[in-house]
Amino acid sequence: QVQLVESGGGLVQAGGSLRLSCVASGRTFSEYSMGWFRQAPGKEREFVAAIFWNDDNPSYTDSVKGRFTISRGNVRNTVSLQMNSLAPEDTAVYYCAASTIWNLRYYPMDPTKYGYWGQGTQVTVSS
Repeated sequence: QVQLVESGGGLVQAGGSLRLSCVASGRTFSEYSMGWFRQAPGKEREFVAAIFWNDDNPSYTDSVKGRFTISRGNVRNTVSLQMNSLAPEDTAVYYCAASTIWNLRYYPMDPTKYGYWGQGTQVTVSS
């Protein structure tokens, strides 16, 4: 059974930073792509960033480019999301996801391409 566990969420003032981490267990994830999604109250889940098993160039949604950085840990079954210059509109539950799709590069924003999800971690940015 694959499990993804997120951590690092919390309350931060606008302009501050948070670092989210996701640890995967149960399988070897060296050939898995990893992504972050978020869901604000009353809104659909939206793509934030992804990093690919066969490509070191991550993908980001436009609203976080230049502020967020996705990276793999020294251990290949971890992924982090460094979030800087946070704004109130970044408030959401953030989810880690893993995908076995070999060409996820072409569909990183599609949540149906990810087969495994964490339980989510709350990020709240106050103005």
